Amino acid sequence: MKRITYYIPSILVAIVFLIVWEIGARGVDAMYILPSPSAIFQKLWELRSILFFVHLPATLLVIVIGLSISIVLGAGLAVLMSIHPVIERACYPLLVASQTIPVTALAPLFVLWFGYSIWSKVVVTVLIAFFPIAVNTYDGLRSTKKEWEELLVTFGASKLDVFLKLRMPASLPYFFSALKVAAPFSVIGAAIGEWLGAQAGLGYFSKRMMTQLDGAGVFAPVLLLSLLAIMFVLFVSILEKKFVSWRKNL
Repeated sequence: MKRITYYIPSILVAIVFLIVWEIGARGVDAMYILPSPSAIFQKLWELRSILFFVHLPATLLVIVIGLSISIVLGAGLAVLMSIHPVIERACYPLLVASQTIPVTALAPLFVLWFGYSIWSKVVVTVLIAFFPIAVNTYDGLRSTKKEWEELLVTFGASKLDVFLKLRMPASLPYFFSALKVAAPFSVIGAAIGEWLGAQAGLGYFSKRMMTQLDGAGVFAPVLLLSLLAIMFVLFVSILEKKFVSWRKNL
């Protein structure tokens, strides 16, 4: 009950926003430009079969593969940079520089290299989701106080013990915070990849509806993408409470 009460302000804001949107859309009376929320939900219901059983699974597969690769590469690079200063000096500037290149400019190249296969979308997803995981996890591994490490060494702990029993647990809050950012980013990455070149997926379907001047059809898959991102964040929050339960006692 307390949890529901906590979210009442945001629920009220969302309701007011939808009401204003509905009134504004009906006032404009141009559903191909600004469809009303009721028209979007109606279109979602009409297209439920093709959206839920054809395009949603295609997008979900891209997200899961891309996010999994991002976690492995991002966390792995963070560990290497925290262990070896030379690797940190060599990779960290390149990691930051990689974010200065617009992914939308590279996505057409990935389509040329990989065609319309799933991997062109996966690469776009990895490029977007990889950075926050690597940077946040690296900051988490460096967040432990030097005095704590020296204390463990005094009690006979090896470097591996310090890493596994101190630095890694300390980095978990940073890691899960990174996942909360990377999960929505992976949804955006998958949609961008599908928008620029695909044969299936929610982004592809939204683009197809745009060519038909179907405003509600454009927004219906976008709504699904938003709900998908929210579900991923909620799932990460559940995992965080399970694996970082000790933080409540600090």
